[in-house]
Amino acid sequence: MDRLSLRTNLENYRTPFEEEASFIPDFIKLTHDEQAYAREREAGHFTGSAWIVNKRRTHALMTLHRKLNRWLQLGGHADGNENLLEVALLEAQEESGLSSLRIVDPGIFDIDRHIIPQKGDIPEHFHYDVRFLIEAEMNEPLVLSEESKDLAWIPFDAVEDLVGFNPSITRMLEKTSKSEILL
Repeated sequence: MDRLSLRTNLENYRTPFEEEASFIPDFIKLTHDEQAYAREREAGHFTGSAWIVNKRRTHALMTLHRKLNRWLQLGGHADGNENLLEVALLEAQEESGLSSLRIVDPGIFDIDRHIIPQKGDIPEHFHYDVRFLIEAEMNEPLVLSEESKDLAWIPFDAVEDLVGFNPSITRMLEKTSKSEILL
């Protein structure tokens, strides 16, 4: 999925979630910016994430992010790579150690624009996060990366208690629960 493919996918992306739908025009606009995939773009840039679930759709793999100190999906910066599905898969593998990762659908699963607080010399900025639905085996050992404080398979019914009010996580959880792409 290159820049043009991403733009086309975003133009055709539909969601019943009002907040998510409101992000679409800004995401499309960002695809026209030459620096959209570089973390050096201080106003904000694309990131790729993996919403990793088990085959039975009962658990999600989440990380306690070291810098943000919040439970989140796995993912990260594109660092110039315009293929955000590739970014999401690479970040998921690096952050979990899993080799059983499988793309459920190569299309966009979810999008979210969220603010990242200032950290040292890096000013506050937006992440334009494109998310993909990925499946993995729960019995495979997890390998904690230096980007995480913890990594765990969280039962769907415990996710909301763990993340508190985080509409983007609860939205992905709801989408997964209603997903027709089950097995």
